[in-house]
Amino acid sequence: MQRLFFFGILLCLPFWVSAQTSLPVTVFEQTEGTQTPTYHQIVSWWTSLDRISKKVSLLTKGPSDAGFPLHLVLVSQQGYTSVEQAKKEGRIIILINNGIHPGEPDGIDASMLLVKDIVAGKLNLPPNIVLALIPVYNIGGCLRRSPYYRVDQEGPEAFGSRGNSQNLDLNRDFIKLDSKEAFSFCAIFQECDPDIFIDNHVSNGADYQHVMTLLTSQYSKLGGRMGTYLHETFEPALYAAMKTKGYDLIPYVNIGGDKPEKGWTEFWDSPRYTSGYATLWNSFAFVPETHMLKPYPQRVASTKALMECFISFAGVNGAAIRNVREEHKKSISNATSLPISWRLDKSRFTNYTFYGYESGNKPSAISGQPRLFYDRNKPFTATVPLYGYYVPERIIEAPKGYIIPQGWWKVIERLQTNGIQMQKLIKDTTLEVEAYRIDDYTTSARPYEGHHPNNVVKVSWQKQTLSFLKGDWYIPLAQPGKRFLMETLEPQAEDSYFAWNFFDAILGQKEGYSAYVFEDKAAAYLETQPGLKKQLAERVATDSSFAKSGRAQLDFIFKNSPWYEPDHNRYPVFRVLQ
Repeated sequence: MQRLFFFGILLCLPFWVSAQTSLPVTVFEQTEGTQTPTYHQIVSWWTSLDRISKKVSLLTKGPSDAGFPLHLVLVSQQGYTSVEQAKKEGRIIILINNGIHPGEPDGIDASMLLVKDIVAGKLNLPPNIVLALIPVYNIGGCLRRSPYYRVDQEGPEAFGSRGNSQNLDLNRDFIKLDSKEAFSFCAIFQECDPDIFIDNHVSNGADYQHVMTLLTSQYSKLGGRMGTYLHETFEPALYAAMKTKGYDLIPYVNIGGDKPEKGWTEFWDSPRYTSGYATLWNSFAFVPETHMLKPYPQRVASTKALMECFISFAGVNGAAIRNVREEHKKSISNATSLPISWRLDKSRFTNYTFYGYESGNKPSAISGQPRLFYDRNKPFTATVPLYGYYVPERIIEAPKGYIIPQGWWKVIERLQTNGIQMQKLIKDTTLEVEAYRIDDYTTSARPYEGHHPNNVVKVSWQKQTLSFLKGDWYIPLAQPGKRFLMETLEPQAEDSYFAWNFFDAILGQKEGYSAYVFEDKAAAYLETQPGLKKQLAERVATDSSFAKSGRAQLDFIFKNSPWYEPDHNRYPVFRVLQ
């Protein structure tokens, strides 16, 4: 009997050893930190790990502009194969995005090493935590591989391009959704509703001693208990945990060069960016930014260490994170008004310990002119002020809902991708609504990510009784996407759909007149409208240029007559108050 037992152990032993030693080796490990994997190597590695470990599930998600699908990796002690099941059982979801800029591949390799350690039992993943990882987001940029991108960066030997297959910067695309990747990401984000969102990057800019910097959503813009918890509990805990791992964290050094020791304004993460987008959905959002001039192995190690800190904090504080989020969601839901723009309060700042290098000027070897340089032989430590407190600048009363005519299907499509609840009108309907008129705006002279954004928008509004058609969309504001709706549909918001040119067609007048024909009609109409006649006379008396222009005066009458098209400059998103 003892022999049979011993023989059974011998039979099991090779399998046990194999399970412990057959985990796939990463390209990073094979090359001792000099290389990062290609797109196909990334997918192949995660596929292999999925086959080996029940803790890992590789899911195929939506399309990308490159023709390959995005993937989502779930990592859990329970072996979840769907986010839905993990959420149903109350797990804390940490969503990690890698390779939005494939020239910054630190997160791609760090995530592989992190999960490999979890599978091997070297790192404990608490049972209340589920990691949801996008192995590489910008697939098109990852496929365009070169050793020459990011000339300022220290390794790896070759990596991907910042632009995707349309040459879009995907970290500017989370509202306008010009890429298939962004549509797919929004669907993933809504599926996960992550408690914590992490988007791994590499910085540009000044030289300093810190290996890792951290950008978070502005705590004051996040607001409420979430903002307080982020600033007073979550961030300090991350800084302390990273300190024990040998890393001195500093907020993202938001300065291109010169003198960071003077302090800086923290990065403004509007909704076009990942962290700003996540803020609209009440997630704790972070953007780790390793320092470009540090060796690649050091950068990857710090990224892995920071993700370990997130896991550890969430494992211990998962209940508090969930409670704070739920309370914040209720607060937003009950709010009768919300801010849509902010301004920096320069009277408030937070001091941080900054480890830098002395900077100065020396003659350029190219031009002979003074050029900036940092002297790594002259390190220093300084206390620096960081300005990151914002106060609401424009607060908008929340309507009961919005109505959008069905013709604006591009906007409808983007709202639906973000899980916005809406209802089609089942019959032609007449309603009293608030209607905005675009009175003035400026447009970017140069293209920005495929658009000429509108800004400095001035509006007026009035109550109007308007007729809507069967099939037009009513969007109630009593839903989880309340903040997202107000910051995309209110035209004065920084990243509204109006800002991103989705409604530019209303800015062009479609109906006109032949002056020689309209002259007689205008004169006859003016005689029946004493109020308009008085306005015309007052304008002529006070505006010399107007007084000299017969065409301007005729146009004034036209634009104040029934012949002027009502949809010109009328914003086609209508506020329902009752």
